[in-house]
Amino acid sequence: MKTKKIILAAALFCGALNSTAFAESSTASVQKLLPPEWNAKAAADRVLAGLVKVTAPQVRGAHDAEFACAGERAFVVAEVNDDRPSENSGWPFIYAALSVVNLKTLAVERIIPFAQSGQAYANETLPRGSCFVPRIIRKDAQTLRCYFANEAPGERQSQTWFLDFKLESLTFETHIHKAKLKTAAGLFDMQPRFFHADAAAEGFTRKPLDHGLYLFSAFQSFGGKTYVALNNFPGGQNALAVMSDDLETFEIVGHYNLPHELNLTESAVNRLPDGTWLAICRQDGGNRNYIFSTSKDGKAWTAGRPRDFVRKGTNSKPTFDRFNGLYYLGWQEASYINGVGRSVFNLDISRDGKIWERKYRFETEKSFQYPAFHEHNGTIWLTVTQGDTDKSRKERIMFGKLE
Repeated sequence: MKTKKIILAAALFCGALNSTAFAESSTASVQKLLPPEWNAKAAADRVLAGLVKVTAPQVRGAHDAEFACAGERAFVVAEVNDDRPSENSGWPFIYAALSVVNLKTLAVERIIPFAQSGQAYANETLPRGSCFVPRIIRKDAQTLRCYFANEAPGERQSQTWFLDFKLESLTFETHIHKAKLKTAAGLFDMQPRFFHADAAAEGFTRKPLDHGLYLFSAFQSFGGKTYVALNNFPGGQNALAVMSDDLETFEIVGHYNLPHELNLTESAVNRLPDGTWLAICRQDGGNRNYIFSTSKDGKAWTAGRPRDFVRKGTNSKPTFDRFNGLYYLGWQEASYINGVGRSVFNLDISRDGKIWERKYRFETEKSFQYPAFHEHNGTIWLTVTQGDTDKSRKERIMFGKLE
């Protein structure tokens, strides 16, 4: 009788183990987004093979592109120059240009420079300085709006400007306008000093700079409002901002800069299914791996910390998007391909922002840096900075289909 009880207990115990294992297996199968045979590098190689150059033939340096799609075209904005590879906010010969790309043929239909040092518009003339970090958003059915920073480090406060592009005529308007920044202290021209003062009032300790304030992340819409991450790259400063309905003013919702010693910058932000905000920040201090910060309301943020699903990252732009119910997290790996920096970029996917799978692993000696991803009519498109010979590999902007 005692032996039967032992056997029965063992059977029940094994059954419980099997049930637990099955439950874990079932959970894993539900969470699994990619087939077991999925090859992230092969998938990325197919994407790389389809990319086309969208910067003009005379361009020698290009970087930090963004784009918006409308109808059967993509509109790609980038900072470019015709003098030398790479980029620097102190180079006054850097200008902003827009490339019109046919989404069916991937042919570049036209390239339009729209902001350069000293350019005269109908109502304003830009001061001498670089036209840096352009961004673009669909304003309405007929209009795109382009933003850029005009700056001359050490000479004056930089200013973020915007002008509109008409889709029907494929031309820019003749008037340019100053973007505004709304802080707890009031409404100001969008300049670094006001961005810094708002953070300093909350304990930010880094010194103020006269340049470096950019609209950094992709525009994201939540609850009928459009949000963007603001950044001062050289100042190591980050904040979440909400745009006014007329897309002219950026109101600071909350800053996230802790811990200060890690020098966090260039973030990408999204919201998780439970409504929590999650920011991934480039780190230019410490070990340079990416740091994550969270917020329940977008105002108060946790001190940043690393997360296990991103390891061996390095200081470069991250991306954080959501397409068709899945999050896409992009980050630069510290690995080098044949001595080339920023030559490995991972793109991971998740349903919940917690469990991630590697969908793409871009490996190329041309580099794969500062990409942007957007969905349009069921297709995800991308832009990315690449190059051939310069150490920076910031020589041209490429465009193509992700999936």
